Amino acid sequence: MHNLSSRRKFLTQSLAAGAVLTTSAFSHAATADSFKLRYMLASSMYGKIDVLECVKQVSKIGATTIDLWPPSHGDQRLQIDKIGHDTFLRALADADVTFEMSTRYDLGPFRLKEEIGIVKKLGGSMIVCGSTKQQAGSLKEQIASFLKALQPHAAIAEAAGVRICIENHSSALINSPDSLRYFADLNTSPALGIALAPYHLPQDTKVIADLIGHLDSDLAHFYAWEHGMGCHKAMPKPLELMQMPGRGTMDFAPLCKALAEIKYDKYTEIFMHPTPRGIPILEDAQAVSEEINVAREYLSRSIARANV
Repeated sequence: MHNLSSRRKFLTQSLAAGAVLTTSAFSHAATADSFKLRYMLASSMYGKIDVLECVKQVSKIGATTIDLWPPSHGDQRLQIDKIGHDTFLRALADADVTFEMSTRYDLGPFRLKEEIGIVKKLGGSMIVCGSTKQQAGSLKEQIASFLKALQPHAAIAEAAGVRICIENHSSALINSPDSLRYFADLNTSPALGIALAPYHLPQDTKVIADLIGHLDSDLAHFYAWEHGMGCHKAMPKPLELMQMPGRGTMDFAPLCKALAEIKYDKYTEIFMHPTPRGIPILEDAQAVSEEINVAREYLSRSIARANV
């Protein structure tokens, strides 16, 4: 897997040699300085599909790696325990795919020791979880206390080469723009970061873009996900899909520009939640992957419009 600087070097050399760069239908014309998103597949987008079939979808959406979810959103994380981790790793190798992340809201931030070991064993580098409940009193002081309480867990993660990524989630301590800014200002551990979900933020692109800039290296993961019409009640599918980039009203170009300005080279997941949880966002794996690719094409156009 090439990092951003490697890709830039490759493109520069190819252009200098007069090479013809063939781009897919989902990317804009490349230049030596073009910014690109690195995609990860979220298994929850496919409901409770067989994990081995899920692995086959990774390359179909222009991704290189996979994020495994537990119930209630999916169950692929549990599936690999049942089929055996070696079987899962062989499937990854056969598909030329890597495992990178485990999403474990079910464990919370303080019960990750065993999961850190499993993620390391599988060659991954990230775990996403939520924070704690916000209480009355100073938000900044609560963030400081939360980070202090996480230090022993962060030390275990750092030793394993794993990063604990806290999602800004509704009704949680890490949720509001202020909480994210405090996190960035107070965090001293490279093993802690933010998994940024625009869905849970004010749907104001300037606010979100400014937060991206403020987080900078603390931004560990990005969900290409807007609020749209929400995800907590049944609605016609076109309305539910408004959570997807390009389906709703949010302009992702300013967010892409902000990501480019901090030289963001971590992963992006094109994302939404279906209602009820645990079902695929569309009727089958092919339809899900096609819908993700519609969003991916939109994000490529957004990057082009951002002129980065």
